[in-house]
Amino acid sequence: MKLVVINGSPRQMGKTGIVAEYIAKNYGAELIDLSKPALPLYNGEESQNLLPAVIRLRQLVQQADGVVLCSPEYHSAMSGALKNALDFLGKNEFEHKPVALIAVGGGGKGGMNALNNMRTVMRGVYANAIPNQLVLDPVSFAEKSLTAPSAEQVDAIIAILTRYMKASKWLKMDHE
Repeated sequence: MKLVVINGSPRQMGKTGIVAEYIAKNYGAELIDLSKPALPLYNGEESQNLLPAVIRLRQLVQQADGVVLCSPEYHSAMSGALKNALDFLGKNEFEHKPVALIAVGGGGKGGMNALNNMRTVMRGVYANAIPNQLVLDPVSFAEKSLTAPSAEQVDAIIAILTRYMKASKWLKMDHE
């Protein structure tokens, strides 16, 4: 099954990227890294649909059996970089697709608002944001990696997402 993970942090050496890279490496997920600017600011103009970065983003998400959204919490919401990328996507890419949500909180306020924000947007694009979600705080990281307990938490949410991906695939086969 195809898994896509989106690093929603614009910061090239950020903790959110550590999580996304961990998932890509350990689960063979395709990594969409928003810290490497390729997408323009979404403006809704038709001409943006022809841009290679937009075409690639849409194809990767549409072809995925499941998606993991990873975002830092910025001012009680997901990052602007992640919201911008999601604005290029919609029902065609996400309808009924299982999505796991992971937030990285750094300022002592947690990441719950970013999770709620991502969940609201997923509802808007008809995705199936799974009930399980994860917040990782600064203590979840050791240098440029996850701590062992945090890696276990990430593994647990990916295991749950995988069950949803299998169920979703089975439902599609059953109704075709």
